[in-house]
Amino acid sequence: MKNGALSDGAVIAVKQLSAKSKQGNREFVNEIGMISALQHPNLVRLYGCCIEGNQLLLIYEYLENNCLARALFGKCVGLLASFIHFIHVKNDLWVLALSLLIFSFLGREEQRLNLDWPTRKKICLGIARGLAYLHEESRLKIVHRDIKATNVLLDKYLNAKISDFGLAKLDEEENTHISTRIAGTM
Repeated sequence: MKNGALSDGAVIAVKQLSAKSKQGNREFVNEIGMISALQHPNLVRLYGCCIEGNQLLLIYEYLENNCLARALFGKCVGLLASFIHFIHVKNDLWVLALSLLIFSFLGREEQRLNLDWPTRKKICLGIARGLAYLHEESRLKIVHRDIKATNVLLDKYLNAKISDFGLAKLDEEENTHISTRIAGTM
């Protein structure tokens, strides 16, 4: 995710993917469709998109306090989350366990946000409201399938906003079986 600015000075966040990324064109177009149909205070707002050649871009509202994982664990969490995801894809559990052990020593206190309990409750309620909207209140019933601290972003007032709808699926009412297929990331 990179920051940018519009001609009016508004700060934006730009998510760039390559056509070769794990989240390919199908998921990218799925994310565009899902987000553009949804408007809620606890969902990240999509301003626009661009698909040109191998360039896939989503333009989002900029959220000053980054993700919940960074607020809880410090700046190193984004890099480590990417590393853990890479190792998880390779199915090397020993390296995954070692990286988690290293991570426990990397999170530095001064890089975390100091979240008191009322603020933590506010964040949890924001996540719950966003999920309730997706599951029950929106015209489309959507299951996110990848809720984690790196997919919850925080604005300047520490309001939680759910992001990354690339793995989201429409919940079909007639589909009543229980699925045990794993779909998210660690």
